Amino acid sequence: MNVFGLESEVMRIVFYALLAVKVFAFIDAATRPTDAFPAAGKMTKPAWLLILGLAVACDLLLPSLLLLLAGTVAAFVYILDARPALASVTRRR
Repeated sequence: MNVFGLESEVMRIVFYALLAVKVFAFIDAATRPTDAFPAAGKMTKPAWLLILGLAVACDLLLPSLLLLLAGTVAAFVYILDARPALASVTRRR
C-alpha cells in the first residue's frame, strides 16, 4: 500500500465518522420535544431538522469540501450547544 492509498483510506474513515456525527445530531434533534427548543432559547426544531438534514443529504448526494465543513460545524454546534440546553430543559425530576 502506498502513501496515497493510506491517505485515501484515512479520508474515507474521517468522512464516515463525520457523517455518523451528523446523522446522530439529526436523530437527536428529531426525537426532542418541539416545545423544548424555544424554552431553551435555541432555534426551532424545524430549523435544526432542516439544517442537519441538509448536512446529511449534501454529504450523501453532493460531496463537496465546503458543504462537508459547513455541515460538520452545524452538527457540532447542535451537539455542543443546543443539545445540552435541551437536555437541561427536558430533564425530569
